[in-house]
Amino acid sequence: MYSQRAIFIDAGFLHAAGGMHVAGTSLRKATRIDHERLIKGILETTEKHSGLDLLRLYWYDAAKDALFTPEHKKIGLLPGVKVRLGRMSYEGNQKGVDLKLGLDLVGIARNRAASVGYLLSGDDDLAEAVEEAQDLGMKVVLVCLEDASSRLGVRSVAENLALRVDSIINIPNSLIETSFLRQVLESPGPVEPLPGDPTQASPAGPASGTAAASSSSADALACAPQPARPTPLNIKPARPKKPLEYTPPQFAVSESTLVYSSTHHSSGLVLGSEEDAPLSVATEVGARVATHWYGTVTQQELSDLLVDRPLLPADIDRVLLKDCAQIIGEYKTDYRSIRHELRRAFWAELEELISGKRV
Repeated sequence: MYSQRAIFIDAGFLHAAGGMHVAGTSLRKATRIDHERLIKGILETTEKHSGLDLLRLYWYDAAKDALFTPEHKKIGLLPGVKVRLGRMSYEGNQKGVDLKLGLDLVGIARNRAASVGYLLSGDDDLAEAVEEAQDLGMKVVLVCLEDASSRLGVRSVAENLALRVDSIINIPNSLIETSFLRQVLESPGPVEPLPGDPTQASPAGPASGTAAASSSSADALACAPQPARPTPLNIKPARPKKPLEYTPPQFAVSESTLVYSSTHHSSGLVLGSEEDAPLSVATEVGARVATHWYGTVTQQELSDLLVDRPLLPADIDRVLLKDCAQIIGEYKTDYRSIRHELRRAFWAELEELISGKRV
């Protein structure tokens, strides 16, 4: 077996874990990432740990119809990096990403192309692939983000996976904080123009979603023939708000029992009753996701969301549940009262942001 290292990165896991650390939410639009800096830092961390040359860094992500986006092309052109894409479903779920990662991990171990594999993922579906690679002679090291509040000491990693790897190392928090940039606007940006449509053109950038941009667009639409698409929603601009600062909520878990189950994936904590679940956490998570979502969309996207109220798109609902589970665990997130409060808090915060009542 060659004395080389191979790196396997689940981009969805890395985006979510980094987003939670920097912005307090796994909502992908809430952060902008310097991928070159991030990948360089991961290469340096793994090289320092093993001292081995690099075989290749595999970057696994999902895209519509598994087609490369401009972002994926930019990542794929970095030296030593190979992008492998799964499909993104209509509901926003990744399809085929874990399968590709697991097959590559086992394939490289079987071909003896690398002696150490560094895995950046938290999905316990990869536990069997890890053990298969180990049986073929490869050492598998889990690379994580440190989280002192977690029982495992790392963020977003299933215990079933953590127990099967040979060792765990952490990415420096400084790397995440310099590679992930939190971006939240004061209000939705202007409607994205359609090709060849002068009525939608706006010189304002995405950071200037002001009333002037909205009124000029509305005046142009009023004078021009009505297009065969929804009219942008005129929204009262919100008054300037203080930047949202994320502070992980503190709460005590009472009367908890440690259990072991082969039928449920969880952190291992089960509460005695639904009333013990901290609804205040769900309230904070719902409001925070609403704030980040509101600051990263266009007015047309906001209009489309309000049309279907009180229903939430699957991608937003998934972020709410994932972010809440990061703090209180999957068992408590399954409580009906918690899920109801997440969605109620999201809509309540969105109403305040639109009306400008929140200061």
